[in-house]
Amino acid sequence: MTKDRDFIDRLIAGMTLGEKIGQLNLVTPGGETLTGTVVNTDVADKIREGRIGGIFGVKSAEAVRVFQDLAQETRLRIPLMFAEDVIHGQKTVFPLPLALSASWDMELVRASARVAAQEAASIGIDQVYSPMVDVCRDPRWGRIAESPGEDPYLAARFAEAMVRGYQGGDLSRPDAVMACLKHFCGYGGGMGGRDYDAVDLSPMTLHDVVLPPFVAGMRAGAGAVMASFNTLNGVPMHANRAVITDLFRDRLGYDGLVVADYTGILELIAHGVAADRADAARLGLTAGVDMDMVSEAYLDTLAASVEAGLVDEALITAACRRVLEAKLKLGLFDDPYHRLDWGRAAQPILTAANRQLARQAVAAATVLLKNDGNLLPLPAPESGRLGAIALVGPFVHDRVNMNGTWAVAASPSTVVPIADGVSEALGDAVRLITAKGTNIVDEPWLAERLNVHDWKDLSVVIDERPPAAMIAEAVEAAGSADVVVAVVGEAREYSGESSSRSDLALPEPQKKLLRALKATGKPLVVVVMTGRPLVLAEEAALADALLIAWFGGTEIGHGLADVLFGKAEPSGRLPATFPYCLGQVPVTYAHRPTGRPTPGRFQKFTSGYVDLPDEVPQNDGLYPFGFGLGYGRVAYGPPRADRTALSGDDRLKVTVTVTNLGDLPTFETVQLYVGDPLASVSRPVKELKGFRKIVLSPRAAETVTFALAAADLDFSVAETVTDTRRRWEAGAFDIHVGPNSRDTQTVRVVWEMPDTQGDRS
Repeated sequence: MTKDRDFIDRLIAGMTLGEKIGQLNLVTPGGETLTGTVVNTDVADKIREGRIGGIFGVKSAEAVRVFQDLAQETRLRIPLMFAEDVIHGQKTVFPLPLALSASWDMELVRASARVAAQEAASIGIDQVYSPMVDVCRDPRWGRIAESPGEDPYLAARFAEAMVRGYQGGDLSRPDAVMACLKHFCGYGGGMGGRDYDAVDLSPMTLHDVVLPPFVAGMRAGAGAVMASFNTLNGVPMHANRAVITDLFRDRLGYDGLVVADYTGILELIAHGVAADRADAARLGLTAGVDMDMVSEAYLDTLAASVEAGLVDEALITAACRRVLEAKLKLGLFDDPYHRLDWGRAAQPILTAANRQLARQAVAAATVLLKNDGNLLPLPAPESGRLGAIALVGPFVHDRVNMNGTWAVAASPSTVVPIADGVSEALGDAVRLITAKGTNIVDEPWLAERLNVHDWKDLSVVIDERPPAAMIAEAVEAAGSADVVVAVVGEAREYSGESSSRSDLALPEPQKKLLRALKATGKPLVVVVMTGRPLVLAEEAALADALLIAWFGGTEIGHGLADVLFGKAEPSGRLPATFPYCLGQVPVTYAHRPTGRPTPGRFQKFTSGYVDLPDEVPQNDGLYPFGFGLGYGRVAYGPPRADRTALSGDDRLKVTVTVTNLGDLPTFETVQLYVGDPLASVSRPVKELKGFRKIVLSPRAAETVTFALAAADLDFSVAETVTDTRRRWEAGAFDIHVGPNSRDTQTVRVVWEMPDTQGDRS
C-alpha cells in the first residue's frame, strides 16, 4: 500500500460537499439479492456524477469492472467499494454459521472464511457483510441460522476466527476482504422472536451478553460494522448515537466504518423518531452511521440540511474520511482492479481443495443427539453386513434447500445431493432404495411463502400424489431394507431473515412419515436439516439415532455419507439449546437463579412449568447447550484446580483427564464453565469460559488444561448503555467441567482480590 493517510487528508481538502456526500451513498443496482422493496435507479449516471461511494449485490467480475470503470471517469477518480452478502461461502457453500459454530473448531471457521474471501475477492468484492455475531436465545427468530448461537464466549471466538479468515494479515492483499460485524446491536432479542422487532435489554445484559462478540471482532481488526434494524430500549439503532458513537467509538475504541442495513435510515420514519427523509438522514449521520444503504436519504437531503444549519458539515467530512480510509486499507487507491486481476489469474472458485474443506465441515458441524445400540456408524458397505438401505424423505434428492439461507451467489447445480453422496459411498455393494415419503409442507399458501426467493428453482414442490401414497411408498422401501435413513426438516426459507416461526415443530406431514417408518420395526436413523433449534421430543423418541445435519452446503451429500458410514465422526456440539417444547423459549443454560427454584420434580410455588413431565429439566431444554455425542465412549475424571485459594493476579489452572473407552478414535469438546454463587447481583448459574476440541485415539487418555485469570470472572455493573464499568468480587467460584453445559463436575475455589476489588472501566 503506497498511499497513506496524508493522501486522504489532501483528497478530502479538495472535495466538494456534494462529493463527500456521494461517498456516503451505498446502493444496489438490483437483481436477485433484495432484502427490501427499494431498488436504486440510474446507478451508472450517479457513479459518473460522483454520487455513489459503494455498491453491493453485484454478482460478476464483468459487472464490477464496468462500474469501476465509470468511477474512474469522475473528477477525483475515487474508486468504488464493492460489497456482498457472503455469509457462509461464496460459490463453495459451507454449513450455515450456526452449524459452523456447532463445530467448536475455530481453525475450521477461520479456514472457511478464508475460502469465502478468496472466492469473493476473485470477482472484485472488497467487503463482505459477515460475520453476523448476534447472540440469540430465542430460536423462533429465523436469523439464528446466521448466528453463532446463544453464548457470548463462543460467539466472540467465532467472531475472531471469521474476521481473521476474511481479512488475513493485510487487507490490501488482493485475496483479502473487509469483514463487517453485524448487526449492531441487540438484534437477536426481538419481542416474540419476530424479526426487526423491538429489543429491551438491561445495560448489564447488553455489556455481558450482546457486546462481547462485537468487541472481540473489533479487536481482531474488523474494518466495518453494520447497524441493526431494531430499537434498543426504545431508540432505533440507526439513530442510536449513545451506543454507536459514545459507547462503541469513544469508550471502546472502534475506529472503523459503520454502514446502515437495507433502508435502515429511511425506516427511522416508520419507527416514529424521524418526521421525514431529511430528519432520518440527520439522525442517522449524527448517530455515527457513515454509509446510507439503498435509501439515498443522505444523498438527497444532507446538502440542504447543511445549508439550513441543521447538520454540521464536519460530521459529513468525518464520515467521508472513514469511507475513504476503508478504501485505502483495501488497496483500492493503489489499484482499483487488483482483486479482479488476481482472481482472473488465480481462479480460486470451487476448487477441489475448497470442496474438500466444505466436506470436512459437514462432519465437524453435524451433531449426534442419540445413538441407541450404537446404530451409527452404519456398517461399511464393503463389509457385507448390509443388503439394502432405504433413504427416504423430502430432502433426499434436494439441491435447492441444501445451501440454506443466505447463499446468494451459490448455484444448486454445484450441490452434491444426499442421495448422490450415499449412492457413491455404497457403490455396487449395497442396494439403495429412495422415496420422497412426504412433502416438506402440504399447504400451498405456505409453500408459496417458502419459495419467495426462488426465481429459478423451487425450495418446496408439492407432489401431485396423495400424501398417503407417498407414505406407502416410503414404508414399502423400508420393508425391503435393513436400515432406514429418514431425512426431514425445514425448507431453507423457514429460517433466515424475515422467517420467524410461531411453531418450532417439524411440519405434521413429516411427523406422519416418521411414525409410519417407526411402525415398520426397522432401525431408524433420523437426519434433520435445519437452520435453528427445533422441538424434537417426538422425533427423539421415534429415532434410534438422531443427527442434526443443519443445511450443510455444497458438499452435504459427501459429508453426510462420511458421517453415516464412519469415514468421519459427527463432532459437532450444540451452539444453542434445543427446547423440549415451544413454551420454554427463550431459553439458555446461562439463566440466573430464582428465589424459588424447582427441584428435581415440579412442586407448587416453585419456578417451573406445571405441564412438563418430571423427567424434563424445568430450566433447560431437551438437549442442552454444548451437547453432542461421538462414535467413541468418553469418560471424564474430576476437574482439578492447581490451587483452591487464590489472590489478586494469580492465575488458576484447571485440569481434567478425558479417556476414550472405545475402540474407535473420537473427537471430544471439553468445556469449562464458571459459576459465581454469591455476588452483589444475581449471576448466571454457569457461564462458558473455555473449551478445547481434542482427538482421542482408541483407549487413550488426554489431560486438558485451562487457565483462568481474575479478569475472566468479572461482570458488568452498568447502569446505562454507555457505562463500561465492570466489577471483580472476591469469594467462592464454582468451576464446572464436562462435555456440555448440563453434565459437569465441579471444583470450588476461593479467590481473594484485595488489590483489584471494585469497579473498573
